[in-house]
Amino acid sequence: MSPDFHIPYVLPTALLAIALVFKFPTLVRAWRDPDVRATTILLACATAVLVVITPINIHRLNVWTGVPNIAAPWAYSFLTAFCATGLTMIMRWREPPSERRRRRMIAIYWIYAGIIVALWGTFLLADVPEPRIYDLDTYYASTLWMREHTLLYLFAHMVSSLIAAYMLWKWFPEVTHRWLKAGVIFLQVGYASGLVFDITKLIAVAARWTGTDLDWLSTKAAPPFALLEAVLVALGFIVPQAGPFLQRWGRDQAEYVRLRALWRTVKVVGPAAATARIGFLAPLDLRLMQREQRIHDALRLLAPYYNPAAHQAAYTAAHATHGEEAARGIAGAIALQDATVAYEKKALHDTSDQPPQIGPDVTDHLNAIARSLYRPRTLDRIRGQVASTESANAHA
Repeated sequence: MSPDFHIPYVLPTALLAIALVFKFPTLVRAWRDPDVRATTILLACATAVLVVITPINIHRLNVWTGVPNIAAPWAYSFLTAFCATGLTMIMRWREPPSERRRRRMIAIYWIYAGIIVALWGTFLLADVPEPRIYDLDTYYASTLWMREHTLLYLFAHMVSSLIAAYMLWKWFPEVTHRWLKAGVIFLQVGYASGLVFDITKLIAVAARWTGTDLDWLSTKAAPPFALLEAVLVALGFIVPQAGPFLQRWGRDQAEYVRLRALWRTVKVVGPAAATARIGFLAPLDLRLMQREQRIHDALRLLAPYYNPAAHQAAYTAAHATHGEEAARGIAGAIALQDATVAYEKKALHDTSDQPPQIGPDVTDHLNAIARSLYRPRTLDRIRGQVASTESANAHA
């Protein structure tokens, strides 16, 4: 009977596959970076494990290859490679580059490569003619060579989880970087989940040896912990790398959006020279840099139309009811709006006593000015107060 479609397997598999797709461009750009290569391999192995152990895919492999239970050595080989890559990644994080570290990492790869060879060897030697999709480990728990096959992958996984958990536990108090600390926490919980998976499986297998049926531990209780481990360990290695990038991206995105109103205000000023066109699909940091550059270019061209006295009057009125930074933003927004109107009318401000320029009262507060431009009612109110004050002074 064909196995049912299982959402619990699909969701974590899809998440890991998406992470792998997003990581691939980084691999292409920085394939010489060992950390990037190791992270990509780890994601690929975790994804492959979940793809192979999905019940519908186990059934498909049995049918397509004509070899009953062939999914077992495939899944356990990917799992073993996942374990080796995880251990070496932790070593890369904890220890500075050295010849000793390099030798230890090579030893880990060789040991786990040997385990993969042994997995295939024991499977080929075993007699497992009956396809088992859900209960392979317990159904063949007493079968020669398949018993060794099962114990080999479980103990290899358990040892790697114990060693990884121990290294992370010893290292955790030394970690100060918040993204790295978050990654270590994900890893610790992930490897703990892996240990629960191993212990649950071993209890079910050992129960078969004594004639007891605890298969539900292997078929129902253990799989969720395997899925949880794959996702958490993958997240543990991704978060320290993706976290700072996402944080920087979020900051740049907020800055880019915040400067939109300021750019729209001053873009009536044509650039002094043709500028390169950067499309919407260009990297965000490049688009942000261009927007900032265009704003500064526009301010330079607006300088002959900028009225410092109007800026000071607006600042005085705004400071009466707002804090320092907000008042600077309101005053700068009003002064720049007036300058753009003067530019469109070609009404130069009288700057005979000093060269035309827009000083730090504006250029040092562009973010505050950009925020103020999103509050037109506040600007209109302060502008009205300035006009009322000037009118009262004129009639005094």
